Amino acid sequence: MKKYLLFFSIVLSAFASCKKDTPFDPAKQAAADDAAIQAYIKTNNLSPTKDASGLYYQVMIPGNGGYPNANSVITANYTGKLLNGTVFDSGTVSNQPLTNLVAGWQIGIPHINTGGRILLLVPSALGYGNSSSNGIPANSVLIFTIDLTGFNN
Repeated sequence: MKKYLLFFSIVLSAFASCKKDTPFDPAKQAAADDAAIQAYIKTNNLSPTKDASGLYYQVMIPGNGGYPNANSVITANYTGKLLNGTVFDSGTVSNQPLTNLVAGWQIGIPHINTGGRILLLVPSALGYGNSSSNGIPANSVLIFTIDLTGFNN
């Protein structure tokens, strides 16, 4: 009898510990991202512009010359961080079509010229969405500091 009770307890515990996955709600995630970005802005005394897409950007150095567009091939130095300050990537993109980069970059980069620097506060939907990527947790707001060193249209 004790064996059956033990077996029943284990099975019951296993079922009780299973959680039902709630469906992903993009509107709820967008609201959470926006609240987190606004808190980050306030904490860090920033004054970015909010794009209609939900991207926040702050032009730190405008640069010179023409502006890249959606079809541009860019070269840039960048640092990517999470809201908690963890750097997840840093380096150079060389001769990359803007269309190959996350949507936040596609929207933000055209606001600066060659030699310009921009800060992007990227909601998760314009980054990697609700999937994790290379150590970046799902639904992460991303912060990029980008120096545009060149582009071709």
